[in-house]
Amino acid sequence: MSDVEALKAEVRKLNAQATQAKMDLHDLSEELPIGWEKIPEVAAFCHDLYARLAQARAALKAAGG
Repeated sequence: MSDVEALKAEVRKLNAQATQAKMDLHDLSEELPIGWEKIPEVAAFCHDLYARLAQARAALKAAGG
């Protein structure tokens, strides 16, 4: 597998994970005030995944993919 293909696979994987994290954050917000204690944890996880996705997309773009 080439580097570009590996980066594309990583972007797809992170995109799926980030979408799920976004939905988890959305679901948490709809259930408020139940589970309010989880807001920082869920939001930080979502933020980290989107940061990793942005980094992977930038690497893919730099690699010409």
